Amino acid sequence: MSILTVTNLSHGFGDREILKNVNFRLLKGEHVGLIGANGEGKSSFMNIITGKLEPDEGQIEWSKRVRVGYLDQHSVLEKGMTIRDVLRTAFQYLFDLEAEMQDMYMKMGEVDEDELQTMLEDVGTIQDILDHNDFYIIDAKIEEISKGLGLDDIGLEREVTDLSGGQRTKVLLTKLLLEKPDILMLDEPTNYLDEQHIVWLRRYLQEYENAFILISHDIPFLNSVINLVYHVEDKELNRYVGNYDDFQRLYEAKKAQLEAAYNRQQQEIADLEDFVRRNKASVATRNMAMSRQKKLDKMEIIELAREKPKPQFSFKEGRTANKLIFQTRELVIGYGEPLTKPLDLILERGQKIALTGANGLGKTTLLKSILGLIPAYSGEAILGDNLEIGYFQQEMVPGNNTCIEEIWQEFPGWTQYEVRSALAKCGLTTKHIESKVMVLSGGEQAKVRLCKIMNRPTNILLLDEPTNHLDVDAKEELMRALKAYKGGILLISHEPEFYREVATEVWNCEGWSTKMF
Repeated sequence: MSILTVTNLSHGFGDREILKNVNFRLLKGEHVGLIGANGEGKSSFMNIITGKLEPDEGQIEWSKRVRVGYLDQHSVLEKGMTIRDVLRTAFQYLFDLEAEMQDMYMKMGEVDEDELQTMLEDVGTIQDILDHNDFYIIDAKIEEISKGLGLDDIGLEREVTDLSGGQRTKVLLTKLLLEKPDILMLDEPTNYLDEQHIVWLRRYLQEYENAFILISHDIPFLNSVINLVYHVEDKELNRYVGNYDDFQRLYEAKKAQLEAAYNRQQQEIADLEDFVRRNKASVATRNMAMSRQKKLDKMEIIELAREKPKPQFSFKEGRTANKLIFQTRELVIGYGEPLTKPLDLILERGQKIALTGANGLGKTTLLKSILGLIPAYSGEAILGDNLEIGYFQQEMVPGNNTCIEEIWQEFPGWTQYEVRSALAKCGLTTKHIESKVMVLSGGEQAKVRLCKIMNRPTNILLLDEPTNHLDVDAKEELMRALKAYKGGILLISHEPEFYREVATEVWNCEGWSTKMF
């Protein structure tokens, strides 16, 4: 039985059409990977089927009493709420059901026998739901799951606005697990998760009995958990059975077949047009020419998918830095309380270092402390001379500028041609370039931010999770560009496949921490 049916769905932003007449069906137990390049409409599709966005056209039909658990890549937690407060909201639907049941009990004395029988059946159903979903042991369940995911080490009374990106994601995942949803909707859930909890999530999804829809650019992760692929490309949504590797094989075969059919048709069209041109003027052959022309007019023309602009990343290299890039002396980082032991670190010219370790250990805080963006808890960080620094922050809230205006602010002396060329090299189309940054996907926004860094001369790059939201092509191109870069790199990444290719050395921050996560 279909849990979700989407029929003839179309959606766009302004004059930019993203999805056109797409159809989708989700059956019980299907583990779906929703894949496609940045900006093709994956997150928009997820927002439409969960009711966060209204489609321009089409129908979305869910089965009755289906509960959907949704983790999207831009989830916001309310200021002032503690972790425990957030986790208790997982049971809000149960509190609502209990209130509905109590209301029915109050009305039972005022109804006739038939209505009473219906109410008793409804009350019985609600009671079963409450029992099945641990309603009467909510607090004990919160403690149990939180301990399993390490949230008790952070502290359930801690305010969610004080948490790192990875810790917030972990809280939202815990909330989903407590909800026991019929269907999971996950938009890039591995972003900001440390390796340990990516392993946990992989195991959880492998054992998940119900259906889920997953957006991810992490190919090994996708391969290990999905059994069905829906591919978003050129406003279409196409279904493939199997994991990501199966999809790639089938997609390439389909593409090759389409190209062969296109070439055959183009040859046929050329032959027909040539015959018509040579014979339409002759009385003897005019009828044959007219027949060929009718065939041409009725022919359904095969169109190849437009080639996507592939990013070409290249970091402009500045003057040669001094041997010492930075040095820390007895540096302790933290907000209000120390996050690390005293650190004596040195980064020298040409070194490429990956910072790894669980979320909440202070990797981002370390970068900001080195740059002087936040004060050290104690000790000091000393920057070397002649540094030209490129800093990619983990998350930035986009302003109201278009992409062109965003780059022009950074490079006011550039011509419009230079601005457009720089953005196009980062894999953005004309439509993207002319759009406001805030309406772009997370991956497209990341490309705009990378564009700024790449086009300013640097000799040291500090990169905080630069691969988050990037599609497969962009991730591979960024890896190539960073390997070719001759300056120093300090990189935070949760993807071993990425940082092991780039880094000459790995610093595990867990050995520095004053806490265990």
